[in-house]
Amino acid sequence: MSDDLFKDYVPEILEYDPEVDGSDEHKIRDEHLSTKESLLEQIRKKKAAAKKNQTTFRQNIRTENEIK
Repeated sequence: MSDDLFKDYVPEILEYDPEVDGSDEHKIRDEHLSTKESLLEQIRKKKAAAKKNQTTFRQNIRTENEIK
């Protein structure tokens, strides 16, 4: 049944035309994502530099049920 429906169908190749189909929003989004990625990397580096690779040790948390 579907073979008869599509037997004369010829796919049409569509060309993207920015004037008709839309704007450069996809480019803006990519730019925002790359800016965000670079800013996050800068923050990670500054946090690591502020810590200066210090290791912090926490004491055990005391509880009421702790055996003395």
